[in-house]
Amino acid sequence: MSAVTDDESEIEASRAPLLTHLVELRARLIVSVAAVGIAFVVCFFLADPIYRFLLRPFQMAAGMVAEQKAGGKHGPFDLLLAMLSGHPGAHGGQKVNLVYTAPLEFFFTKMKLAGWAGVIVAFPVIAWQLYRFVAPGLYRRERRAFLPFLIAAPVLFCLGGALVYYVMLPFVLWFSLSQQIVSPDVQVQLLPRVSDYLDLVTKLMLGFGLCFQLPVVLSLMGLAGLVDSKQLGRFRRYAVVGIVFVAALITPPDPISQCLLAIPIYALYEASILSVKLIERSRRREESRALTAT
Repeated sequence: MSAVTDDESEIEASRAPLLTHLVELRARLIVSVAAVGIAFVVCFFLADPIYRFLLRPFQMAAGMVAEQKAGGKHGPFDLLLAMLSGHPGAHGGQKVNLVYTAPLEFFFTKMKLAGWAGVIVAFPVIAWQLYRFVAPGLYRRERRAFLPFLIAAPVLFCLGGALVYYVMLPFVLWFSLSQQIVSPDVQVQLLPRVSDYLDLVTKLMLGFGLCFQLPVVLSLMGLAGLVDSKQLGRFRRYAVVGIVFVAALITPPDPISQCLLAIPIYALYEASILSVKLIERSRRREESRALTAT
């Protein structure tokens, strides 16, 4: 009881007029926008090396296709091993050609890239400002519960982005480059536009990163009492259908790409059920301790 009383006293002490909260919100928004602006400027000047970094899967896929055409027996699994090990092989790191068809297309592509990178770089500042704004209105136990989710969200997003960078993109590009026709009388080659390639990368990374937030969302819902582990278990078959549908919507239209997203998301769904069970077990322990104390 004393812990609950201390929590209520702490929240009561943090009460402030609406105008004070609005002033604080404005200050935290200014800090967040300034952090994004500074990160945007820095990332714009580093846009060329960042774009070259994003081209690495394209280069590895082109190198693997070149090895195949040279008589080597290589497939997508060899490409995955090459990406993870960082050893490109005989034709790895091969020169790739991208084009832009409007005078300022690459400039605006670099601005878009700097915008994405700026938000990612500034996310710790944004997350901290968000936490500092909502923390005074939370109980101590709620603050302890909220902070891990604030850390887990970017970690899971990065895991989704890593899956795209090291697995999905190389496979998609390897498959696309394998469809080329190179003969003396016919040349059918992949020459993507710089903006289209960035759109592909950002779409896949954003899609995978958001899908990887499933444990965070379900765990927060379990913490709020909106769902429980038994409900999630009974909903499993419908979740599988939804996961397959989302995977088909986000990924390129081939079954392997869809499985590369659907299988990890289903594993995260099962992890979410386990997380909600742990939350329920912790809640029961707290309730039993409160009953014992009374």
